[in-house]
Amino acid sequence: MRVVDMQKEVDNWISQFEEGYWQPLSMLARMTEEVGELAREINHLYGQKPKKPGEKEGDIALELADILFIIICMANSMGLDLEKAFTDMMEKYRRRDSKRWTPKKDPSL
Repeated sequence: MRVVDMQKEVDNWISQFEEGYWQPLSMLARMTEEVGELAREINHLYGQKPKKPGEKEGDIALELADILFIIICMANSMGLDLEKAFTDMMEKYRRRDSKRWTPKKDPSL
């Protein structure tokens, strides 16, 4: 699914409710909560904090998707085109960082 399609799907979902999009600071707080949930799952899997006995297994992919959802909400509420922003950002990294890292010998790897 293209980013523009994701933005439209989220907008269609949000638009069915009177409340609509939250204010930017509320969405930022929500994103912070979601990033915290992702950090908790990463820490349980790769860090030094084991899960509590009986605590159910989390899903890192779903936590990332929650973050993506709120990012899309923020972009939609501000009228931002995330697909264009992503393209521009990747071009920035290609220009700025192309010599920064050690390339693989075989680019297909």
